Amino acid sequence: MSNWKQISIGEFIDFNPHESIKKGSITRKIGMDKLGIFQRKINGSENLEYSTGPKFRNKDTLVAKITPCLENGKTAYVDNLNEDEVAFGSSEFIVLRENENSDSKFIYYLARSPLFRERAISCMEGTSGRKRVNEGALKRQEILVPTTKTEQQRIASVLSALDDKIELNNIINTELEQMAKTLYDYWFLQFDFPNEDGKPYKFSGGKMVYNEVLKREIPEGWNVKKLEEISNIINGYAFKSEWYDIKGVKIIRTKNFNNGYIFLDDIVYISEERAKEFSKYELNSFDFLMVMVGASTGKFSVVNSNILPALQNQNMWKFKSKDGNQFFLNLLLQNVITELENTTNGSARGFFQKDTFLNKYIIYPDEKFLTNFSKKVSNLYLKIDNNLRENQELASLRDWLLPMLMNGQVKVED
Repeated sequence: MSNWKQISIGEFIDFNPHESIKKGSITRKIGMDKLGIFQRKINGSENLEYSTGPKFRNKDTLVAKITPCLENGKTAYVDNLNEDEVAFGSSEFIVLRENENSDSKFIYYLARSPLFRERAISCMEGTSGRKRVNEGALKRQEILVPTTKTEQQRIASVLSALDDKIELNNIINTELEQMAKTLYDYWFLQFDFPNEDGKPYKFSGGKMVYNEVLKREIPEGWNVKKLEEISNIINGYAFKSEWYDIKGVKIIRTKNFNNGYIFLDDIVYISEERAKEFSKYELNSFDFLMVMVGASTGKFSVVNSNILPALQNQNMWKFKSKDGNQFFLNLLLQNVITELENTTNGSARGFFQKDTFLNKYIIYPDEKFLTNFSKKVSNLYLKIDNNLRENQELASLRDWLLPMLMNGQVKVED
């Protein structure tokens, strides 16, 4: 450890560096909701009139300083701005910037480490539920860090390589998911599925017939069914908090829904023994879950194998295909949700009743056609599933290495 030194956090990192934004100008803002939990990438931004708030550039690190966001791990590395662009954010961020002693990516991983976070949490002040970090006290805290930027960069590069792969997998998954949606739209909304000659059905003059129920034309030979004929809708269970355990079987709550997937941040468990009593609420790969109460009504997630074994909590429905065409059902439901939301200009809570879904009429092709579609999209969703599983393994490796690299317990050779 001869190439490491003891230094105050305020000497090693510049806090809230000075930047200028003209008051009243329309400027990029990154709010607290755009920061994930232990997630390097920032989840978007918005353009708003600037009045106040911390300012930052690319290569800065944003750390939440309020409870419970700090404890939950809201920390991000800024890399989504244009060159020389200055943005602003929530007044509850601390902006961290490199100086002559430090490297920007090392600072980000340091801010995620127990070494930094325990010190930040120890500097929180205020009443319960309204605590925030005393930045002056945090700056005075001392930490042990590599002496040279080269050593810091080597450490950050190991952790960054793992995050790079996770982010690449996420990009690939977004593209795979879009391919599946495009195929669904092409076949079931535009009716340009391949005909017997491999040409687009409707575009090539395929016969369409008027359906009295839907009041529109559909391909000849296709059926119209109610959603209840092809899907079960199953309520979750209100698991008691006193049953929660530190490990065992996961309880999936609506707060774990994130952009169509289930994230394992802030997860809770019950013991495997107790879970046996609730087999009715077991989740399986590619089950479709939807929030059916509260402000998040209509928000959905698809169950992937990386979260299993798991149980379904209350305040959500599980849609399970009756005929084995789960991929078709999942894509169909996304369109049904969008349609219901658009019916009332985005405020569809009153329409999200079980009867609304059970009695919803949908276009349904023959079994042979559905089997062909399922084969095509299943390959896409299995790749997504594999990428999510790999991401979980990469994240576990990163989080295992992080504290040991940050305290010098593990050394990175050239």
